[in-house]
Amino acid sequence: MKNFLAFDLGASSGRGIIGKLENGKLTLTEVHRFANGPTEQGGSIYWNYPQLVEELKTGLKKALAIEPALDGIGIDTWGVDYVFFSNTTGRFLRWPYHYRDVRTGNAESDVWSKISKQELYGHTGIQCMTLNTVYQLAAHFREHPEDFKDSHFLTMPDALARALGGDDTSEYTDCSTTNLLDPVTKEWDWEVIDRVGLPREVFPKIVKPCTFGGTLSEELQRELGCGPIPIIKVGSHDTASAVGAVPAPTSGNWAYISAGTWALLGAEIDEPLRTAASEKESFTNEGGLDGKIRFLTNIMGSWLFQETRRNWREQKDPELSFAEMERMALASEPCRYLINPNDASFVTPGDMPQRISDFCADHGEGAIVDDGAVVRAIYDSLALYFRCKLETLASLLGVKYQCLNVVGGGTKDGLLMQLTADALNIPVVAGPVEATAIGNLLAQAMATGAVKDLAAARQVVKDSFEVRTYRPNEAMHALYNGEIERFKSLAK
Repeated sequence: MKNFLAFDLGASSGRGIIGKLENGKLTLTEVHRFANGPTEQGGSIYWNYPQLVEELKTGLKKALAIEPALDGIGIDTWGVDYVFFSNTTGRFLRWPYHYRDVRTGNAESDVWSKISKQELYGHTGIQCMTLNTVYQLAAHFREHPEDFKDSHFLTMPDALARALGGDDTSEYTDCSTTNLLDPVTKEWDWEVIDRVGLPREVFPKIVKPCTFGGTLSEELQRELGCGPIPIIKVGSHDTASAVGAVPAPTSGNWAYISAGTWALLGAEIDEPLRTAASEKESFTNEGGLDGKIRFLTNIMGSWLFQETRRNWREQKDPELSFAEMERMALASEPCRYLINPNDASFVTPGDMPQRISDFCADHGEGAIVDDGAVVRAIYDSLALYFRCKLETLASLLGVKYQCLNVVGGGTKDGLLMQLTADALNIPVVAGPVEATAIGNLLAQAMATGAVKDLAAARQVVKDSFEVRTYRPNEAMHALYNGEIERFKSLAK
């Protein structure tokens, strides 16, 4: 029997979960949950790094009260953000910037004046997004060059691990989100770094996931009354951990969606794909477990439902549930209205139902006046968008997919899972919900030898957690076939 502690941090919350691995099965116990979010100071947006460290300590204390013998601690977070540390004092230099901080406003043009957008994609294979670390570091260096002297940075999960006793290295999967990594060598791309004008000496050593990265500090051992606990490098980018927990079939071709606020659709590949076509279609090459590449694209996910519900709760029904919204959709005519889920007008918080109605009115669909039709438009449009992107993925990789695995919180939405199967005309296997924490825990198990490899880890997932298979409905598939060209014209 082995016991591991996973810390899984997102942009709005974090939690600590104990995983008990016994006889090839994994059981989960949540021990701590806490809020997270940006802090504004002096016109900039930061993460409260000291507070996050305190939350980790609290979670560790609670975990030890339940399970005194922990065999490892692993941390995963969102990507792209980082923390600078002094080489002299060892202390962090400033609260880490939030990826939405305004300093990156014109950083893209600054970087592209030194290396073009196309060259950058050709080197790193990462989709262009203003929040990528390359633009953050360029803006940081422009505004605070003093932070780059006698210092080094760590990506966010490893900066948090360092506070517990972790070493001064950063893990591959999270480093891959920086837009500064060579996806073939899995090391820093020094040509890109030099051309952007960033000092080489601030970059940490990159290490593989499923390896050891230090031991709980003696100070914390005394404070918590425990012995040494290994700190383990997991798939520290949360999506890498989630994909690691996909209960993939042992044969046939499968794709995945990590479904939450965003839906990340892709496939595991052995070598990066960095073509003009993959760049045009906004596919990115991020690091995965076992040396894999997560070839994926970002799609608006449950955000559309979340913002719609928030708006209606404020204006109409404070008790409105997602289950009630699902019933509203089922009572509405399928495909009466369609939208482009990834349209820029839907990205920011606001009156989402009105924006959806406006989109329909502006694109020849007619203005929506019925609430159920708003929800139904989201459902049908997401299912059709998943179909389009899976077709693009299949075309780029020259693969025909027999199965789509969906993991994460979005799998709780049974209607969306069913409509996705209908649109794709292949089975959709939904679950587990807690894929990110599970992938974190199983990476620790692989590091300690308790689980042999990624294939064995995925077998543990199959043996431990319930999943549900949704099979296509012929009538709905035929309906979607009749509307696909109309949808594509809206989603250009």
